[in-house]
Amino acid sequence: MSDTYTHGHHDSVLRSHRNRTVENSAAYLAPLLRPGLDLLDVGCGPGTITHDLAARVAPGRVRGIDVVEEPLAEARALGDTVEFAVDDVYGLTDPDDSYDVVHAHQVLQHLSDPVAALREMRRVARPGGVVAARDADYAAFTWFPHDERLDAWLALYRAVAHGNDAEPDAGRRLLAWARAAGFTEITPSASVWCYATPETRAWWGGLWAERIVSSSIATQAVERGLATRADLEDMSAGWRAWAANEDGWFLVPHGEILARA
Repeated sequence: MSDTYTHGHHDSVLRSHRNRTVENSAAYLAPLLRPGLDLLDVGCGPGTITHDLAARVAPGRVRGIDVVEEPLAEARALGDTVEFAVDDVYGLTDPDDSYDVVHAHQVLQHLSDPVAALREMRRVARPGGVVAARDADYAAFTWFPHDERLDAWLALYRAVAHGNDAEPDAGRRLLAWARAAGFTEITPSASVWCYATPETRAWWGGLWAERIVSSSIATQAVERGLATRADLEDMSAGWRAWAANEDGWFLVPHGEILARA
C-alpha cells in the first residue's frame, strides 16, 4: 500500500518534528517506560523523540523507522544508540512479538488504512506489550483572534489531506481504530499543545507561515486546483499576523491510546 505524506519533508515540517520529546509528545506513555524494554518508533522522522524514548528504556533495543530515507541521516547523527531504517508500517520487517512498546506519534492521521497499520503494530508487540499512538485532531484546532485567512488555511489543509485518503481529524478516532484492529484493552486519553507566549507563537506561526507556501502541502494544493499561489501567500500572511499579535493563542488537541497486545 502506498500513501501520500501530506506534509512532505521540507525543513518547515522537520522543525516541528525536531521539537518532539517524550515530555511534550508522549507524556501519556512515559509512566510505562522503564530500563530494558525493547521499543519500535514508527514514523520517527529526524529522531529527536526516538532518542528521548531510548534514553528512558536503555539498555533496551530501540529501532526507529520511517517510510523514506530522507530524515534518517539527521536521526542517526544524534547518536548511535538507536537503529534507524526505512520500513513499511503495513508490512514491518520485524518478526512477531519483537517489542515491548510500539510507538507512533502523528502517524495514523496520514495513512489510508490506519486500522491495518495498528494490526501490524500489534503483530510485532509482545504479549502484554503496548501499542501507543497519539494524533492531532485538526477540526478541533482553535485560536484567537479570529482570522478568515486561518479559517481558509484549515479548510485547505483538511481538503488536501482528505485528497490523500488520509484523516486529519484522527485524534477522536484512535479508540475506534484500535477496537477495529482487534485490541480489547485500551486506555484512551487526550492532551494539548498550546502556543500563546511570544516565543511559542513565533515558532508555531513561523513554521506554518513557511509550510503553507513551501512544503508539499502547497504543491498539492496548487496542483489539484484547491488554491492559487496568491491564496497561499494570503494564508501565510495570516499566520505571520497571528504570531505577531500579543493576544494570539492557538490550541492543538491530541487523542491518545495505550492499547495492550
